[in-house]
Amino acid sequence: MGDILNYTGTSTFNRSVIDNDRFSSLEDIDVTADGSPVLRFMISIVYSVVCAVGLVGNLLVFFFIKVRQGRKKSTINFFILNLAVTDFQFVLTLPFWAVDTALDFSWPFGDAMCKIILSVTVMNMYASVFFLTAMSVTRYWSVASALKNRTRQITCSVRWVSALLWVSATVATAPTSIFSTVTTVAGEKLCLLKFPHGQYWLAVYHLQKILIAFVIPMLIVSVCYLLLLRFIRKRSMNTCNSKRRSKVTKSVTIVVLSFFLCWMPNHAITFWGVLVKFNVVYWDKSYYMVHTYVFPVTVCLAHVNSCLNPVLYCLTRREFRKKLKDLVLRI
Repeated sequence: MGDILNYTGTSTFNRSVIDNDRFSSLEDIDVTADGSPVLRFMISIVYSVVCAVGLVGNLLVFFFIKVRQGRKKSTINFFILNLAVTDFQFVLTLPFWAVDTALDFSWPFGDAMCKIILSVTVMNMYASVFFLTAMSVTRYWSVASALKNRTRQITCSVRWVSALLWVSATVATAPTSIFSTVTTVAGEKLCLLKFPHGQYWLAVYHLQKILIAFVIPMLIVSVCYLLLLRFIRKRSMNTCNSKRRSKVTKSVTIVVLSFFLCWMPNHAITFWGVLVKFNVVYWDKSYYMVHTYVFPVTVCLAHVNSCLNPVLYCLTRREFRKKLKDLVLRI
């Protein structure tokens, strides 16, 4: 989750030359000299709203799982809890990016905060996607496996799986932590990701992000849910199971579509940028316009995923809706 913005100068310079890249978490935007302050203001507002909604939603997840769950534990709830942690940490970085955007992408928080905020943003992007993928595998396995002792064994090992996912997200974030820095470009301090050999390694890093944070997880999620639907369809012979199959089908469709729609536009433009950096396609006016005016919308859409996760994976479940209703009635 995040945005990677390209900087090539200040508002008084032509920023169409793609030389410097700055990561705030997802991909690269060319900030143009005729960029609208209204657009920057709207992006800052969206970041603020996503931050507020994400904080409330993920705090509710913490409350329901840790406080209301009691001694009852499940693999899927443990993954939901870790997912809420990643989204909670991510939305905490949004105020920094909102200020940065409002100041015309001039970083006011210093070099140390540049490394910290940027690394936390990217790490939680990876972690969020990894836990979403793990949850899809868990959902299929929990339904398809009829052996209680096997399910229990998986539940006992879920902590090790979660630890492995966090380590994987940290390793994937290492280039961001190493090469992020505050650089003065045309008189402005920018939080950039500067590789020693320029565009080639930046393109490789972007390609890694597309594969690890979207293509491979999307394939795994889709395959798991297709297998799950196939498994349920084969065993749905009576009316009761038919209704259950309908609910599962609807839930699966919403999950896959939300993941795809939130991330696909951003990664598609990212891939376009990779092709430009590898000189496979040429930079032109359409690339310039898309990265200037369309890409900010895809960044906001990707950030919205941090608000959707607690709704899709927690509050849509009957037991959590009941707990939320009880909490509201008590208040």
